[in-house]
Amino acid sequence: MDYQVVRHNMVENQIRPNRVTDAAVIEAMAEIPREKFVAEDAAGIAYVDEATLIGEGRYLMAPMLLARLLQEAQISEDDLVLNIGCGSGYSAAVLARMTKAVVAVEVNSALAEKAGALMVELGIDNAVVVEETLAGGYAKQAPYDVIVFSGAVEQIPQSILDQLAEGGRLVAVIVEAGAAAIGRAVLMTKIGGAISSIDVFDASTPSIPGFSKAKVFEF
Repeated sequence: MDYQVVRHNMVENQIRPNRVTDAAVIEAMAEIPREKFVAEDAAGIAYVDEATLIGEGRYLMAPMLLARLLQEAQISEDDLVLNIGCGSGYSAAVLARMTKAVVAVEVNSALAEKAGALMVELGIDNAVVVEETLAGGYAKQAPYDVIVFSGAVEQIPQSILDQLAEGGRLVAVIVEAGAAAIGRAVLMTKIGGAISSIDVFDASTPSIPGFSKAKVFEF
């Protein structure tokens, strides 16, 4: 399979038609070899318009969904970006092509190791993969201009919102506990120390661990 052709088709048939016009997003996703970040037996379907298995029970976001989220974040080349739940590192690699520095957090040791190895293989030297609990973010390098969640979550902890810089943007897919698969993509912004949030579009993607709401028992 000619992955370069398939990658081009992904951009032209999935990303551009879905109102993605940010040149930095398009160029990064046209360059990064998505097939290297998925499970070996899923390489042939790495560019289909759906979440793709990477192993360890985790998935890459569908290309169109990731592209739209990154466009909403309005990432500039001077931003410091925190990528939460990077998995095998695809989202971190795309982000690294768009901005000056990326801190990618992953809780699964096997995926974190794979992500780090792929950064080296692809010559990406402005992204670091840190093995940490996802819900804690990575306060050591905060504040961040942009925070990107690479999977659906039920809630955004205050500890992560505190790591957002003034004027910073956070993008994520929020799902309700116990609800159907459809959630909402949200854009959160910190202005004057306060966080505002708007729903930008409906979205569905597999969840990343560590962000479930506590269950409330009714008697």
